[in-house]
Amino acid sequence: MIKCSAASTLILGALFASSTASYAEETGLFRLTDRGSPVGINAREPSLAPLSDGRVLLSWTEESGTEAEVRMAILNGSEWSDVRTINVSSKTYINWADFPSVVALAGGGLAAQWLELNGPGDYQYDVKIAFSKDEGRSWTDPIVPHDDRSQREHGFVSLVPDQFGGLTALWLDGREYDSQTEGESFENAMQLRARQINSDGTLNAESLLDVRTCTCCQTSAARTGSGDIVAVYRDRTADEIRDISAVRQADGEWTEPATIHNDGWEIAGCPVNGPAIDTMGDRISVIWFTAAENEPKVRIAFSDDGGAQFDEPLRIDLGAAAGRVDVLQFADGSALALWIEYVGGGEAIVMCHVTPDAGCVAPQALHINRGGGSVGFPRMALGGTGAFVAWTQPISGADGSTTIRVVEVALTP
Repeated sequence: MIKCSAASTLILGALFASSTASYAEETGLFRLTDRGSPVGINAREPSLAPLSDGRVLLSWTEESGTEAEVRMAILNGSEWSDVRTINVSSKTYINWADFPSVVALAGGGLAAQWLELNGPGDYQYDVKIAFSKDEGRSWTDPIVPHDDRSQREHGFVSLVPDQFGGLTALWLDGREYDSQTEGESFENAMQLRARQINSDGTLNAESLLDVRTCTCCQTSAARTGSGDIVAVYRDRTADEIRDISAVRQADGEWTEPATIHNDGWEIAGCPVNGPAIDTMGDRISVIWFTAAENEPKVRIAFSDDGGAQFDEPLRIDLGAAAGRVDVLQFADGSALALWIEYVGGGEAIVMCHVTPDAGCVAPQALHINRGGGSVGFPRMALGGTGAFVAWTQPISGADGSTTIRVVEVALTP
């Protein structure tokens, strides 16, 4: 079902056709305020996180010579804090789709995750997680959440805080990637694993949630009002169907994986395009990209029972979807959706307010990137004054330099 009106498509199409119109304030659908960013040259792959008092935390990576820094700063109104370094290493793994993030913990702490190489290969790295009790000015020594120490891929991490100052980490794990015997149905399989980490950094037992997932699509997870965790990810069958599945943790037990919708996307390779989830109470929205039957689409599905069941998904893209999605759930059951569309040789960052009944009524391009490079995977967070969006911004020139752009989107007229 397509829930994006023809009139809305024409509005956005007119914007795309313009060589000068790039920002939402030019049409009045969304009011944007550019918040700048405190980053340096070659900053990239931003992530955003809300703090309990309405401030918003920005994290990113910055390369300098042979080293890369994982850094953060906090936006308070229109003012940025000083930049704080989480980690610096020559072994920091840099990837446009698998990047660091920070979450706020109960009690005022922070937790950060990033990736570090553990071998000579390009896809040999570990997850690192560290904690801060002073808003990122100092950090604990990092821990590795996975027991496996093989020189294989461990990444695409989601961090879900709990009410005790700890968190649950979920990641894709390659410990069995190339170790199956001939004839098995799980050749070269990544796994979805999870682990609870207590506020003092101690680790509970690992949980194996899915024995065969897509290789390199992002995971996403959130906690419902009842305390359950719902995680979504791109699954992978033995027949190479790579649709979106969900697992839930209730009363300490994980459910079996369940497909949210049978798109039937058969693809013998990873599309590098994971889903996103957000919750408000027991209301949930999940957004994802699929190209089943060679037709690229962005879909969103809603649940009002904590993820036990999802409604039939709505198609919200405009016909040239690239995916790279994010979503914010609102208390009234609606959601704010974000995704990328290809347009005129470039990329458009598209936002739309979506309701289960009306779907996407007024999509809006927040930014159109027509130069070289890519905006990557734009991220969203809900702050005290509106929604915030951050993305990698290519800098004109032949050297491939980047910076990060952050805008505030007003949610009320």
